[in-house]
Amino acid sequence: MKKLVNAPRAVVREMLEGFVALAPGQALLEGETVVVRSDTPRDAGARKVAVLSGGGSGHEPAHAGYVGAGMLDAAVAGDVFTSPSTDAVLAAIRAVAGPAGALLVVKNYTGDRLNFGLAAELARAEGIPVETVVVADDVALHDTVEPARRRGIAGTVLVHKIAGAAAASGASLAEVAREATAAAAELGTMGVALGPCTVPAAGRPGFTLGEDELELGLGIHGEQGVRRVPMQPADALVDTLLTTILEDRRISSGERVALLVNGLGGTPPMELAIVARRALAVLREAGVRVERAWSGTFLSALEMPGCSLSLLKVDDARLKRLDSATTAPAWPGAGLVAPQRAPRQVTQVQEAPVDAGARQPGMDAFHKAALAVAVAFDVSEARLTALDSAAGDGDLGISLARGAAAIRELPESSWTSPTRALNAIGNALRRAIGGSSGPFYATALLRAARHLVDRKADATAWAEAFGIAVDAISELGGARPGDRTMLDALRPAADAFAREVKAGRSAAEAWAACVREGEQGAEATARMQPRLGRASYLGERALGVQDAGAAAVVIWLKALTPFIK
Repeated sequence: MKKLVNAPRAVVREMLEGFVALAPGQALLEGETVVVRSDTPRDAGARKVAVLSGGGSGHEPAHAGYVGAGMLDAAVAGDVFTSPSTDAVLAAIRAVAGPAGALLVVKNYTGDRLNFGLAAELARAEGIPVETVVVADDVALHDTVEPARRRGIAGTVLVHKIAGAAAASGASLAEVAREATAAAAELGTMGVALGPCTVPAAGRPGFTLGEDELELGLGIHGEQGVRRVPMQPADALVDTLLTTILEDRRISSGERVALLVNGLGGTPPMELAIVARRALAVLREAGVRVERAWSGTFLSALEMPGCSLSLLKVDDARLKRLDSATTAPAWPGAGLVAPQRAPRQVTQVQEAPVDAGARQPGMDAFHKAALAVAVAFDVSEARLTALDSAAGDGDLGISLARGAAAIRELPESSWTSPTRALNAIGNALRRAIGGSSGPFYATALLRAARHLVDRKADATAWAEAFGIAVDAISELGGARPGDRTMLDALRPAADAFAREVKAGRSAAEAWAACVREGEQGAEATARMQPRLGRASYLGERALGVQDAGAAAVVIWLKALTPFIK
């Protein structure tokens, strides 16, 4: 287990100290793992209705992240995935509640219900009015337990917001409790996990998953889901989650909802955005009006990869609560949804039509050679990805596969002359390939195309064009042979081809020498200290791994071999 902690027993206190140190509106209750609003009036009689929540730690930013004006007045933290003690909850109530009373928002787990429930009884005995709302929003359990026994998961955050806004408006305890209870009753959540999480004190994952498996309908405590299913695309998973929520909560066309796309701790914003995109599309297709939507990590399960979706039915009054201002540091903001619209069109410069003319001799073979390179890039995608991942960013394989697709999509009019074909390929690659490969190959091909204008495309002209193309790459990127880049394969290959052609060798013989020199140059990169590119950040750790860009050069050199005659 690798975690950035000092000692498992100190995790919760040190975490809360870090949270509070970064949040001027919060304070840590002395001797307790309780975060309170720093502006809580010392005079209990001056306090409004207080809203409190909490539970086991490991769900960050919940619950401390939602302490602030307009949301929670206090958050009580237990050990990781363990309910806080009754005394801790009672201390929190005493710290923030007064005669106006307190509302406890409790997730539906036995430990939480017992400890928050007993603390409420003790507070009432002291004269503090206390009401409790239990959130049981996990619709994954619809075939397993009765609704009152379902778990409380990420949708609880929306109840925090509604209850906090109601209290901030000056509503009575009964009114705040009524709004929170009504919201909890019209809330549905379901999650999916791509892997487990590791509790610091346990030191090992809570369960294991195969590479092609995931857990559907899990809770938030590292436990397994309702069922294990094969890995699926994001869209299919979103469809499953939303279908279950819509059916269970009886949400139909014309109804209004708020959507929460929640990461479980190990899911990057990239993937959550893909999930949000599909969720919005599915709801729109179903005729459901998404009034507000948020995407991010709101209630996690440590570092678990996965997500949950929550839907809350809304009306104007509930939207007003969701839109009310809050200083809680983890609340994501307005949640406004952009209107559905088509992507904006980029203004295209209209080029004058050019007569492509008839195909010049040899261009049928040229076209076939280019398609052979495309096939070679597709076949080599996994190998190039592995090489680039070892000493780069891992995108070369997929980038050149995109380039291969772009080559195949070029119209027949692109293949009438060497100049026209090289220009077409260069422009296609610059559009299709991101990163550095696109600009490098596009610049090289466009420079070579200019050299071949009005020249007889014999071996000498091609050798010159090859050398000029390599020079262009060097100029653009600043690399030289020995820097451990694609130039270490390109430069010796181009020089060998030119040298052999000048010596009177046939084009095929010269190309064979070109390929040999390119291979040797690529192999030599494994022994070179990188001086440019992302590999340079690794220093000696890149040694022993061939440069992916140089390896790609050898791939297309070999793919062209059958066509050099």
